Amino acid sequence: MPTFVSRFRQHIVVFMAVLGPGLITAVVDNDAGGIVTYSQAGARWGYLPLWTLLPITVVLIMTQEMCSRMGAVTGKGLSDLIREEFGLRMTFIIMALLVLVNLTNIMCEFAGIASSLGLFGVSRYISVPLGAAAVWFLAVKGNYRSIEKIFLLACVIYVTYIISGFLVKPDWKQAALYSVKPVLMLDNEYIYMLIGMVGTTIAPWMQFYLQAAVVEKGITVREYKESRVEVIVGCFITQIIAFFIIVACAGAIWSTGPKNINDGAEAAQGLKPFGQYAFLLFSGGLLNASVFAACILPLSTAYSVCEGLGFESGVSKTFREAPIFYWLYTLLIVVGAGVILIPNFPLFQMILFSQVVNGVLLPFVLIFMILLMKKHNLMKEWTNSRAYNIIAWATVVVMIGLTAAYAGISLRGLH
Repeated sequence: MPTFVSRFRQHIVVFMAVLGPGLITAVVDNDAGGIVTYSQAGARWGYLPLWTLLPITVVLIMTQEMCSRMGAVTGKGLSDLIREEFGLRMTFIIMALLVLVNLTNIMCEFAGIASSLGLFGVSRYISVPLGAAAVWFLAVKGNYRSIEKIFLLACVIYVTYIISGFLVKPDWKQAALYSVKPVLMLDNEYIYMLIGMVGTTIAPWMQFYLQAAVVEKGITVREYKESRVEVIVGCFITQIIAFFIIVACAGAIWSTGPKNINDGAEAAQGLKPFGQYAFLLFSGGLLNASVFAACILPLSTAYSVCEGLGFESGVSKTFREAPIFYWLYTLLIVVGAGVILIPNFPLFQMILFSQVVNGVLLPFVLIFMILLMKKHNLMKEWTNSRAYNIIAWATVVVMIGLTAAYAGISLRGLH
């Protein structure tokens, strides 16, 4: 009979084998748009928004867990299942919307590359083309195993935000207090910020990418217990990073007077008085996050569209084996980077708009996920419990309300 130690060792071995999809998907969510949102929260409102991270983490875990479970049980991607269960017409509509939404997010990531390297005097006309070329070669010349290792390394670099937070020496007592104390105010800017934090954390592309990655990695129900732990760990790590971004900006900027932040680069500048290391670490984190997400988002889109419309997909396949997959990936990078090179292009407005369109599509993706999870012919004994479904539908209702409010406030703010 296996001992506790041997069972624990076996779980660790399996966990290391499945490590990748959940951690990468969650951590990359702290992209250029996320960093701007969290920096603005800390710089404008200090420690008050920290309480939102706990409920956001719960919702993030729930949505990511469902996708991971679907991938492990069915062996199919989310868009593939939508096509099989709801028809090609509905799939085409969802894929068209997803391409539009993700394209705005890809532009946002290249805007982040331009902003971060602009801090060191590098022109966007140099940084963006070089970033686009690096992103393209990574997927076209690599395979799933090698790309996953690079992505896992990129996850480690996010520790720069944690170090920056400590270098600033914030008020840890206030940070601890407002992490558990909800603060609600009837202030349009504050409500706008709260909605933005939800919208930037749970994005539609994450669900498609995670499930596709679980399938391509070959995770099945046998490894699902460890895969679920990996997803949960990834969600907690991404929210810890968000916590330190808010804390760093609260300690460095808000403590000297509330201020609105237009991009992550401006937040990095705010850390300069606390030492060159704090500035460099935050700037390096922004560059890492932007490049990381600029890799993931085109991949996620190409995976989703090709699965949904029945084309070959996957970075383990060659250009000849999956031409639609690689051409779509290439087109997204070229367009996303090319738009940022337009003279006087409004980088901040692009980042803001990308978060709005994220929120508009997300509730519809969640509805499809919940409906698929209820199908016994697909999920067998792995369907959601009644309590889980109630929480999931409640999340959809809340997200639709937040989406409507976020879109309304954002679009009004653009005029």
